[in-house]
Amino acid sequence: MSAVIARTRFSVLDRSRTREGRPHTEPLRDTVALAREAEALGYHRFWVSEHHGVPGVAGSAPTVLAAAVAGATRTIRVGTGGVMLPNHQPLVVAEQFGVLESLFPGRIDMGLGRSVGFTDGVRKALGRDKDDAEDFAARLGELLGWFAGTSPTGVHARPAEGLRVPPFVLAMGEGARIAARAGLPMVIGDLRGREKMLRGIDEYRSLFRPSPWASEPYVVISGTIAVAGTEEAARRLLVPEAWAMAYSRTHSTFPPLAPAEETEARTMTAKEREFYESGLAGHIAGTEDQVTHELETVLKESGADEVLVTTSTYDRAALLDSHRRLASLFAPRG
Repeated sequence: MSAVIARTRFSVLDRSRTREGRPHTEPLRDTVALAREAEALGYHRFWVSEHHGVPGVAGSAPTVLAAAVAGATRTIRVGTGGVMLPNHQPLVVAEQFGVLESLFPGRIDMGLGRSVGFTDGVRKALGRDKDDAEDFAARLGELLGWFAGTSPTGVHARPAEGLRVPPFVLAMGEGARIAARAGLPMVIGDLRGREKMLRGIDEYRSLFRPSPWASEPYVVISGTIAVAGTEEAARRLLVPEAWAMAYSRTHSTFPPLAPAEETEARTMTAKEREFYESGLAGHIAGTEDQVTHELETVLKESGADEVLVTTSTYDRAALLDSHRRLASLFAPRG
């Protein structure tokens, strides 16, 4: 067993991806079922995401879904990867996490992102625009203030005030600097852009200021990890998401996942093929031995404390098998 892998925490983010030909409500139940499996396999956290108006994603209300996940599990930490803070009033976010922490004490994480809606239509429906991401640092400070009871409004966030819900910043570009200055743990991806990711981690560590939330830097690296019995089987796990990304880049909408065999038989335009091949590249994918080697490399390069696995694919049984095989590398059974 690899020593560097054994001392690293592994967690799962499930985006509740919809699947072609399946009910669009099914992924939410799939997410809850996967959380139970992740808990049994020894994963540290299970997080859910926030997307609005996206045909390929059912997870639009992460704190609601997190409540369902926490209610269906007993020990695994549950959180969001993340709540997109520009979309919400910080008071409401504090109240929601205060409720979660009150119901499931000691198990809730508050992962926070700075993205706004995927399209102009979604942003308009949310009453937001692209510039709202620019005041993320101020919104983050306001949110943390509700837990500390320091709001200048004289209002108190119930039941959040006085509770400790660990905050994490999802770092894209400026996010690494914001996380460092706020003294918060950082989640950074993705594994395909290794050099950019490592630069972000170095910047985060160099700028980090200890805070009441964290005395030292804490780095979570995120990305797709696919493990299967053969290298080819692992690659096929990547196909549905790679095609969805290629389609979104060329048609401006993110579709439900299609079966791998359907995509492999598809006639693509040159631009679609370019995006598709790019979507297959750079992930950690292969047999247990191959993945062990790749993981050891990235963990040594990054010094990461934790890995957040974000793999999505059409075949849910194959996805669960991948999570099982990965768990055998950090928490071998028997």
